[in-house]
Amino acid sequence: MANVKVILRKEVKKDGTSPLAIRITKDRKSSYIYLEYSIKEADWDKATQKVRKSHPNSGRLNNFLATKVAEAMNKSLEMETDKKDVSSRAVRQKIKPKGGVTFFSQADIYLEDLKTAGKYNRYTADKPRIKHFKEFLNGADIAFSDVTIPLLERFKTHLKSNKLNLSERSAVNHLVVIRSIFSQAIKGEITDRKYYPFGAGKISIKFPDSTKVGLTSDEVKRIEAVAFPSDSFENHCRNLWLFSFYFAGMRVSDVFRIKWSDIQNDRLHYLMGKNDKGGSLKIPEKALNIISQYKSQKQNIDDFIFPELKTIEDLSDGFVVQRRIMNMTSKVDKTLREKVAPKAKITQKLTMHIARHTFGNISGDKIPIQMLQKLYRHSSITTTVGYQANFIHKDTDEALDAVIGF
Repeated sequence: MANVKVILRKEVKKDGTSPLAIRITKDRKSSYIYLEYSIKEADWDKATQKVRKSHPNSGRLNNFLATKVAEAMNKSLEMETDKKDVSSRAVRQKIKPKGGVTFFSQADIYLEDLKTAGKYNRYTADKPRIKHFKEFLNGADIAFSDVTIPLLERFKTHLKSNKLNLSERSAVNHLVVIRSIFSQAIKGEITDRKYYPFGAGKISIKFPDSTKVGLTSDEVKRIEAVAFPSDSFENHCRNLWLFSFYFAGMRVSDVFRIKWSDIQNDRLHYLMGKNDKGGSLKIPEKALNIISQYKSQKQNIDDFIFPELKTIEDLSDGFVVQRRIMNMTSKVDKTLREKVAPKAKITQKLTMHIARHTFGNISGDKIPIQMLQKLYRHSSITTTVGYQANFIHKDTDEALDAVIGF
């Protein structure tokens, strides 16, 4: 069993006082939890582990110390009841977790973990969501036990109010972040699961249906046919969009990462960044024509085909890579909207992501769903069915005509 006692540390501050700390000893190894009070050595009774009456606040300090020792003992007993082998450091972490036990102290750790993991997109999206929650609480921190169902319902209403005027989906995304931080705290034993405000009978996370609209085959032909100078950025952006479309709506992050070494025997071999699913696709003649435009820029077999990531010095830094991808995607999307779409007489919004929707729209119900799952590289066929439902209209159109076509 861990031994818990209060001690006066040896280090002396400028004012002549030394800090009080709880010492946890287990298997001859000790860990310390510094308390927020310091006293002079003359005011400390080492034998009784109490503050002498010579200190002006001895009574209040001794009550505080007794409470902290009791809390530490309870946590230690709780851990040793659940686990046979518990170290002094583990007991210390349970009593005083690294980073703090409040919501926003854990939110800071959550954001730092995203940054360390190189998840730039989630970091930049979730940081302002956490900020919105803190502003809703007037800048105050909050205990996990106080993040209640009524509080979160008021927060969601606040997000959709005239002041912020966020969409239902955006409001739900804010709740998802709060749920993630809660889950992190529960996993780290920072808070108890009984305070978790999400799930059956509590706050339900449900994303609203979204409409996915792709271009028609005639519109794609107009994008293919429109003339741009071969060395222009407009031509490059058109190439990126078509390359994505020709490979079943390949995500833009994967397009930027394609290397010359990924081309083998007229097939493109690549690992999808989102779910690490590998595979290969035959390179269509149209895609080969695009690739040929970049051969003069090829430096070696491991070089990127497209230039967006070529100047990054450390490709192992996922945060930097994702930041570049996001910045370049925004730049490409702006050119697609403002330059390519008008010249190709495309009236709807044109972005790199629309290439994926366009492939889904044109494929419609022409391709078996199992084959579409392979092309999209979805982990679950349910995902493919849900995605493709946005583009299959034949049955519903015929059903509608059957009723009103009189």
